[in-house]
Amino acid sequence: MSQRSRRNFLIGGATALAGIFGWRWMPEETKQNLLRRAFEFNERVSQIFYRPQRLAPEFPRELATARFNGAEGLSENFNAADWRLRVGGLANQSEDLILTLDDIKALPRVEMTTELKCIEGWSIVVNWTGARFSDFMAKYQPKTRDGNAPDVNNQPENLLPYVSLVTPDENYYVGWDMPSILHPQTLLAYEMNGAPLTMEHGAPLRLATATKYGIKQIKRIGRIEFTQERPRDFWAERGYDWYAGH
Repeated sequence: MSQRSRRNFLIGGATALAGIFGWRWMPEETKQNLLRRAFEFNERVSQIFYRPQRLAPEFPRELATARFNGAEGLSENFNAADWRLRVGGLANQSEDLILTLDDIKALPRVEMTTELKCIEGWSIVVNWTGARFSDFMAKYQPKTRDGNAPDVNNQPENLLPYVSLVTPDENYYVGWDMPSILHPQTLLAYEMNGAPLTMEHGAPLRLATATKYGIKQIKRIGRIEFTQERPRDFWAERGYDWYAGH
């Protein structure tokens, strides 16, 4: 090894060790601030490159499978027969609208076979059937930024910027940005792999998408609210990325 190469190697090694020990001895609050800034940077980059016309790949239905992961918000004492979907933040309506599963099934039926990616690193192909969230919003119109009548298809930028989704027991909750939830591959799903959702997979209604990790695809939705403020998010409060796009 030449003298210059050896010097570069030693400098690089010393820098790496300094980084490792520096991180180890860094105050926890400083670490969290650095991680939060990194997440915010990733979110800005993702939003810059996001295009609603860009679709994720779809796969042959015979490749679809299932895997259970995550039981937060899935209370054992849940009675599906009593389930209703509450919707807040709607135009010209001060109280929550109450919907049934039949109301969701009355919307245009959409089927997609896409990859579900877990933030832990694994992925599977899943076949989903349900209603596009954009069709849901076109039917049940949210408030707007300027107070005028909403136009979901032609003026999405005038809609309130965020959507909150919460389980009936309120133990799991996610926040979504409006552009992502309007993506044509974001569904209110009521079937999985050709059959009604099972309890462990979020019956009677869950979110399914090809644009965000599984932590955002809330199971057993109990309430949806359109809001001006960025909503709480279960895993973001535990150190994960709020945006969670891939």
